[in-house]
Amino acid sequence: MSAIEALAERVQARLAGALARAPALADELAYELEPQALLPVCTALRDAPELRFEMLMDLAGVDYLEFRMDQWQTQSATRTGFSRARLPQEELVPPAPAGGARFAVAYQLLSIAHNERLRLRVRCPDEAEPVVDSVTGVWASANWFEREAFDLFGILFRGHPDLRRILTDYGFVGHPFRRDFPLIGNVEVRYDPERRRVVYQPVSIEPRVLVPKVIREDNRYNPALRDEPAQRS
Repeated sequence: MSAIEALAERVQARLAGALARAPALADELAYELEPQALLPVCTALRDAPELRFEMLMDLAGVDYLEFRMDQWQTQSATRTGFSRARLPQEELVPPAPAGGARFAVAYQLLSIAHNERLRLRVRCPDEAEPVVDSVTGVWASANWFEREAFDLFGILFRGHPDLRRILTDYGFVGHPFRRDFPLIGNVEVRYDPERRRVVYQPVSIEPRVLVPKVIREDNRYNPALRDEPAQRS
């Protein structure tokens, strides 16, 4: 039995029914769980002697607004550059318990005692106001991670001790990593010499759509120079 499957058995024995195994690479272990089970599951993963995931290595927001809707989506680095394609429907991640909610939070856990890793994912049921419980009471390292997810994705963390923006300006409007957020932004700042201070104003950049292209002028791509298929006698 592999180390991953041995860990999966221990997780299942301790938390059967509280989470569901999710698709992952062969050397990874991932689980999905309902929002109401987040704190009990995280506490058990940290405190159970056979698990002991003492450290939250990372926490990240996820936006599924355009998940796998275009040809640029791929699970790993593409070997074919601009010709990457969508995965077959049967290989897609199963629907989330919340009915395919737009926003989710992913947690990367580390067990120092057992030298093992595990990933959790919980979906935010309400797209208009995405909220999940804060895990700062379980892992103190979640504090800045949750502030970052709030700042960039607009995900709220219930019970966070100090949920403020951490990367953008205090007067920033919107959440930059939402896929419905304009790349040029909504406002810009400039120094006003008359007021002698920095002021906000509507963004002056004109929106445009960039279409990635590869145009190469090279004799190797001249059809007339391609080798002809060998003729059978």
